[in-house]
Amino acid sequence: MEESDRVARRWEDLDIDILVKIFQSFDIYQLTSGIAQVCSSWRMACCDPLLWRTLDLSTMKSNFIKIPLEPYVYVDARSDKALTHLLKTSLSLSQGNIMTLIFHFNLYVSDDQLTYTAERCPRLRRLVMPAWNRIKKTGICKAVRVWKDLESLTMPSIANPPYLLEEIANNCKNFIELKVMGPFDNFFAATIITYLPNIRVLSLRCSMLVKDTLISILDELRNLEVLNISHCLLIEIPPPPAPRRIMRELDQSILDKASRLREFLTCMKDSCIMCQRTRSDEGLMRWYKYEEGLWKADEVSSLCL
Repeated sequence: MEESDRVARRWEDLDIDILVKIFQSFDIYQLTSGIAQVCSSWRMACCDPLLWRTLDLSTMKSNFIKIPLEPYVYVDARSDKALTHLLKTSLSLSQGNIMTLIFHFNLYVSDDQLTYTAERCPRLRRLVMPAWNRIKKTGICKAVRVWKDLESLTMPSIANPPYLLEEIANNCKNFIELKVMGPFDNFFAATIITYLPNIRVLSLRCSMLVKDTLISILDELRNLEVLNISHCLLIEIPPPPAPRRIMRELDQSILDKASRLREFLTCMKDSCIMCQRTRSDEGLMRWYKYEEGLWKADEVSSLCL
């Protein structure tokens, strides 16, 4: 065939399914870089639900400095503007199809950004929360009321958990899975027992955990199927004046109580690097000190990112 006889096929004439397959290899920054503006076919492909089951912002961190007053961080205006732009573009293209939303723990999302996102992700089933600093009670409660289908939450620890867990109990009837990153005390455990008695999966990995708190969880959460306390700093507090002590192994009473679980995930080895790090950080992991992305790990497959 002569070169002049060949008919050049235009990019916009490419089959939509092929375009979607190509775009599935793009990250969030590439998808929102403007390719949807090339032509109507590309925009249609960019809005395909296959591309938007998950909005993964786990690599996006705020540019911030710590300050002595609430919210204890100041976020650079350009950093905030970049997040707002990314959210607006992503949420416009996703057309309400996002089911999993993942924030980096060092992404300081504001109330307005969170509620804007919630209103455009009404079908959300899994949420990995950012830092709490700039999110107020009204903001997260408003968001939870939208997320009726929420099933799974990964969150930094919070000083006053009742208002959040009560909101989840009242609005998210399919909620079954919780991961807490940070301090987990008896008050937090009691709050879960009160408001989320039907929870099935709980991960407390790399946290400080008091033995009595662990026993309360095992005794009271009768529907619990999976409990992960891998690399936890497990503390036993005997009656005064005896000092608290770090437990190096689980005693038989705990193992007996945990035997009803489908999975009881533990690691308390002195040779384990993660166990060593939890002890070094005294049960409050400084994830920023370690390998990038290490915070995403979990021995529970459904919670691993």
